[in-house]
Amino acid sequence: MNQLMRVYQTCRKFPFGKIIFSKLVCFKAPYFGSIKPLFVELKPGYCEIVFKKRRAVTNHLKTIHAIAMCNVSELAAGTLIEATIPRTMRWIPKGMTVSYLKMAKTDLKAICEIQTDRLDQIGDFPMTVNVTDIHGQDVFCAVINMYLSLKK
Repeated sequence: MNQLMRVYQTCRKFPFGKIIFSKLVCFKAPYFGSIKPLFVELKPGYCEIVFKKRRAVTNHLKTIHAIAMCNVSELAAGTLIEATIPRTMRWIPKGMTVSYLKMAKTDLKAICEIQTDRLDQIGDFPMTVNVTDIHGQDVFCAVINMYLSLKK
């Protein structure tokens, strides 16, 4: 188990552990704090994050803005790969392709799920993040291309 998963498992033992972990991640990477994410579940191969619709993440149409959904997608994919990747490997995002499927009018949930059998191979590793509203409707999809390489 890597350091990120150890921190997650330790936080989960405490009341409000998911909130504590979420705040720790945002302290380490402050940019993600703008959406006030809450990690619902993190395990090798799976990450689920929710965030609330509030004024700070809405646009002039009173829907959640595109960059907030990009943020939660990058957070889910990055945290998941960091929690899952072998110790001998490192990663860096190369690009993101997004699809806006429906106006996001409610709180949102982002789920990233991957097959872990290729994480020890050098090269591109695409990760899909699906964002749904409280009704389970897909509102946004991101494919984030991570580049995997050996640690130096």
